[in-house]
Amino acid sequence: MSISRRRFLAGCATSTLALRQAQADEEILLDARPAFGAIAGIQTQYWGYNGAMPGPVIEARAGDTIRIRFRNSLPETTNLHFHGLHVSPTGHGDNPFLEVPTGEELLYEAPLPSTHPPGTFWYHPHVHGSTARQVFRGLSGPLLVRGELDEIPEVAQATEHILMLKDFTIARNGVIPEASFGQRMQGREGSLLTINGALRPQFSIARNGLLRLRVVNASSSRYYRFEVEDHPLAIIATDGGPLPSTRWAEDYLLAPGQRIDALLAGDRPPGAYRILNLPYNRGAMMMGATATPPTEVLGHLIYSDTTAQAIPVPDRLVSATTLPAPNFQRNFVLTEGMMGSFLINGRSFDMNRIDTHVQLGTVEDWVIENRGGMDHPFHVHVNPFQLVDSAGIIDPAWRDVINVPRQSSRRIRIAFNDYPGMTVYHCHILDHEDMGMMGILEMS
Repeated sequence: MSISRRRFLAGCATSTLALRQAQADEEILLDARPAFGAIAGIQTQYWGYNGAMPGPVIEARAGDTIRIRFRNSLPETTNLHFHGLHVSPTGHGDNPFLEVPTGEELLYEAPLPSTHPPGTFWYHPHVHGSTARQVFRGLSGPLLVRGELDEIPEVAQATEHILMLKDFTIARNGVIPEASFGQRMQGREGSLLTINGALRPQFSIARNGLLRLRVVNASSSRYYRFEVEDHPLAIIATDGGPLPSTRWAEDYLLAPGQRIDALLAGDRPPGAYRILNLPYNRGAMMMGATATPPTEVLGHLIYSDTTAQAIPVPDRLVSATTLPAPNFQRNFVLTEGMMGSFLINGRSFDMNRIDTHVQLGTVEDWVIENRGGMDHPFHVHVNPFQLVDSAGIIDPAWRDVINVPRQSSRRIRIAFNDYPGMTVYHCHILDHEDMGMMGILEMS
């Protein structure tokens, strides 16, 4: 079935954090266009979907078909990537090689398999060479897949919020400026940190209440070490879907593109608590450069005057599945060259070259080694993966982005199922992707 009207919600416009119902039938209209409105309280010329930043919330269930009439009203070519979805990369699906020229439309169709996991995903542009600039100017939106996790009684009773974490630089004339060469080399970061386009917004919680936070790092390059002051995070899902059991954390590092679903219990003394981005050093392009930011306030959690019936945080969530032993192992080396070259296995991205060929129905281990001076978050399209530690133990959490700290390596395990065709893998510091740290993956 197609996504129906009740499953398409208008996104958080720049003037409000509230979600509201949109008028959508069998087909969703998504218009990428320049807009003018408040970002972080500043009147800004930005790019948004349907004039909003973030764009509309698209909501579906396994077995649905996401059908989007995509219109490009930008002054340059763009396209759509359904980040994290396990859907076909061919035709008008999650195809990163499609280009929609200025003034043209394209009907995107992405049928979700009946086995697709629930989770928090997102959509954004993916035209090589322009991805970082277009995302930095505001083009991104949340995409939710409902399912088994949402039906757990405690999760279903929680008050839900989507938090799209996004940084901006806004000049005095309200324009988002182009990044310099040095900023692109480092990975551009803005001076204004927003949640859903707002500067330090407030979220309300009742005493004894339970919140579900769907947190998306929609920034081009910035890392967020996410914390809610004095409130432990009960992590129930990562990038690729739900966890088998709740994991508790004081804070959580989100590399660009990563997501978590976390439950938050209103069991602290009533008052105001800060939502924080704690310091994290992701490395620097040049020796001696300072790369550790200060603690920054993203927003506030405010206790209301109401008292709710206490809802316990569930321990057990969904059935755990782990991938079997691999059929093959591959090695990928990430390096940073001079004059703007970012390389995988010594090669810069080439649209006409297939870098990796895999056989459908097989499982592979990929060892990603980062020999550079900066962290690089590694993202694979279409097929999620699991992390394997140095002892060979598999973490059952599903991911589609894994941070690879500088001068270290990570092993991931991927099953290539369902979809033949070509797609890509790349660094999700989007400037580094645009500057060559990407490869083409063929599945057959």
